Amino acid sequence: MTRSVPPPLTPVFDPAVSKRNRLGTFWNVLFRLSTTTGILFLALLLYNIINQSFGYVAIETKLDPATLAVNGVPLDELGKDDLITILRDNVSKGKFRQLDREKPLNERSREEVYALVWEEVVQPEVASSWSLVDSLLRADKVRAEAAKKFPQAELTFRSWFNTSLISRPQSSDPLNAGVRTAILGSVWTIAITIVVAFPMGVGAAIYLEEYAANNRLNRLIQTNINNLAGVPSIIYGMLGLAIFVRALEPLTSGAVFGITDPTTANGRTILSAGLTLALLVLPLIIINAQEAIRAVPNSLREASYGIGATKWQTVWHHVLPSAIPGILTGAILAISRAIGETAPLVVVGAATYITVDPNGPFSKFTTLPIQIYQWTARPQAEFRDLAAGAILVLLILLLSLNAFAIILRNRYSKRY
Repeated sequence: MTRSVPPPLTPVFDPAVSKRNRLGTFWNVLFRLSTTTGILFLALLLYNIINQSFGYVAIETKLDPATLAVNGVPLDELGKDDLITILRDNVSKGKFRQLDREKPLNERSREEVYALVWEEVVQPEVASSWSLVDSLLRADKVRAEAAKKFPQAELTFRSWFNTSLISRPQSSDPLNAGVRTAILGSVWTIAITIVVAFPMGVGAAIYLEEYAANNRLNRLIQTNINNLAGVPSIIYGMLGLAIFVRALEPLTSGAVFGITDPTTANGRTILSAGLTLALLVLPLIIINAQEAIRAVPNSLREASYGIGATKWQTVWHHVLPSAIPGILTGAILAISRAIGETAPLVVVGAATYITVDPNGPFSKFTTLPIQIYQWTARPQAEFRDLAAGAILVLLILLLSLNAFAIILRNRYSKRY
């Protein structure tokens, strides 16, 4: 008996396959294009910031430093006593008393007195500035232009992003202006924001995921939290103004603790700003913490219950350690948003010009984004250069805080 051999199978062409392949190729190209576009815009942003942060500057002085030499000794080599004498002889008596009242000149270092002489007597001013690209690629033309338009000016290559920018307070003179006060204000504000928002957000997420029943009230709470994450930040500023600045003024001004500073008696303090930003980022922290807790396998909980652990012991010893990396990721996103906010802080009462460093939660304040906005709003080009340097400081501060959070996240990721 012979066995019949089945005929060979004829492949059937499916016209939808080529269509799906073309569609996949289209989306692949689109995704690559969108990624390239995002990287391009980021590169343009960094290019613009760096281009404004460095370049040639033509500086004119009201008084030639050479005329201040004493017995042939140039100004930059004079001792402290000679510098004090020059300062006394070249400024008004009222100005000299003001400088001595702020900090006795005899108690200042030689470098501090020299800086005062340079600022109050020599009085350098920026006549013009050029971008980094022009300074590198058109250096000869820049020098010729400076020599023609500003023959008395000194042309120097200046980095607006320097140690002086970080160490000096705000000033109306761009050559002496800095962001020290703004940096301290940002650090104080973000510290209060994290201390308040992080434990509250994680606690709310634990309740909603582990304890809350699936009823109408809890579903309403969850819906409102999701909606609050998309509310414009200016609304939180108005909320902070109504609650923390006005309703809780005795607390946020420090009057409850016996602090009677007339400049902060209206409640427009760092504490009000930090609490306002805490409300702003709280929905973000809750939502991200919920997602992290939800991602923990139920088998881990059941194993804990199986050995007799209580609900809280399971959450504390098993669920939270496993969810910590995701929770810290949410904290990173929250910090990134809070540190760059401007609108709610303006409503709460951040100062646009302040030279006094904050020394506590009940102090007047400004922050780096507000400082940058204030400088970019000025008509002088050199303040825009300063703003570019301040943006670099803000980016470094943000990346440092994020790096710290990432280190913590990776540490816990390795442990559990």
